Amino acid sequence: MNARNKQQLVDALARRVGGEWIETPISWVVLGAGEALKLKKPLKLPFLDYSRIGQRQRCCLEEVRINRRTAPGLYLGVSRITGTADAPRVDGAGRALEYAVRMRRFEQAALLGAMARQGRLDTATVDRLAHNVARFHVNAQPVPMTEAWVAASGALRRALAALDGVRDLAGRGEAMAIAAWLDAETVRLMPLWQQRARHGCVRDGHGDLHLDNIVLLDGEPVPFDAIEFDPALRRIDIAEDMAFTFMDLHTRAGPALAWRFLNGWLEWTGDYEALGLLRMAVVYRALVRARVESARGNDALARTYLATALRQMREPVPALYITHGLPGSGKSTAAARLAQTLGAVRVRSDVERKRLFGLWMDESSRDAAKDIYTPKATRQTYERLRTLARGAITAGYPVVIDAAFLKREERSRAREVATEYHVPFHIVECDAPLAVLRERLAARTGDASEATAAVLDKLRRGAEPLAAAEAALVEAPPATLETSS
Repeated sequence: MNARNKQQLVDALARRVGGEWIETPISWVVLGAGEALKLKKPLKLPFLDYSRIGQRQRCCLEEVRINRRTAPGLYLGVSRITGTADAPRVDGAGRALEYAVRMRRFEQAALLGAMARQGRLDTATVDRLAHNVARFHVNAQPVPMTEAWVAASGALRRALAALDGVRDLAGRGEAMAIAAWLDAETVRLMPLWQQRARHGCVRDGHGDLHLDNIVLLDGEPVPFDAIEFDPALRRIDIAEDMAFTFMDLHTRAGPALAWRFLNGWLEWTGDYEALGLLRMAVVYRALVRARVESARGNDALARTYLATALRQMREPVPALYITHGLPGSGKSTAAARLAQTLGAVRVRSDVERKRLFGLWMDESSRDAAKDIYTPKATRQTYERLRTLARGAITAGYPVVIDAAFLKREERSRAREVATEYHVPFHIVECDAPLAVLRERLAARTGDASEATAAVLDKLRRGAEPLAAAEAALVEAPPATLETSS
């Protein structure tokens, strides 16, 4: 079926279902009352081949298969379109004229891109997004080593290909600067790319995780429209896959929500090593979106993405912050606000303590019959926090360690990390009346912390106050942030 007959078919399908249709660069989507039919255009491009009906059928089946990993309620199946171009039937008898992905219909306003544009994207949605993307990446299938090696070694090629699409928009000077930065970063990061490939971090992911490919369905942010036409584009390091969402949030919803998402993803996956690749992955993904928007004639938005790429090329300024306070004093809230304000990595003792025992942060140690609050567990937890802080500082980022730090030795050893890396050191002091502490602990539900009133009393008895030299390093907790813009 040629393009003209295909357009006739799309028009007739829209009339049949009493709806309308919308067009993307490679598909038509016919919108019915509660469902949608997505038909692939008969195209042959450098990066895809939909030119024959058999290929379109296979790609429809593959699209449903890979997207049911994240959106099983959205992808209903593949339908045969029979009849004639001007009188088509869906799943009727006879020879198939075409194949279509059958999907649950949703409103365009439910896309996270639309929500960001309208200022409706909130912290609760971003928290759920971090959880859902992280769980997807943790469960994604690692690719064979030969493919993983190709993905790692192709980082520069992919980034320069994206840059080629925006050279005119960027101008000669900026384009040359970006190309030189990408080349230098590739050389610097190649050992890390290859190490992560060996460790199974190259997985069968999504490949196109920007905000317009995530929809809010029944209160859950659901990624969809993973790349089916070229598996190599989605079989990438999970750091690169995640970075697309981080970059798009940063560009369209603001840095506070982007950093909230990143820290949530890091906490759920435990993959803090990904920070080493983040800046290059963000630059690459920003160039990809700049190229796409430029091709669509949206030069203003393309320049916004290009500006994101250029900002990420600037070296961040590392620093180390630690919180100090009893359970219920507001340390986690203060740490989260500070991380969002600074653009910093947050590492949490409550999360890392559970990770040491093989628990997700929303799992109960009591239900698992594990005692995670022994002195040995506490020492191991603080060592883990210092190790993560070293890695994040090495990657170039400020770090906020969210922990009680009630012992002078714990604070001293954290300060030694800052001294070792020649970065500023700060203490964020958190406090509240004892009655408030008890009230907050009693009201906690669904939090990573499992501190009880008994734990509070034990910690109060053993707490060592800040020395005068430490008090000089204290900063007040940050004020409340607006994170919806």
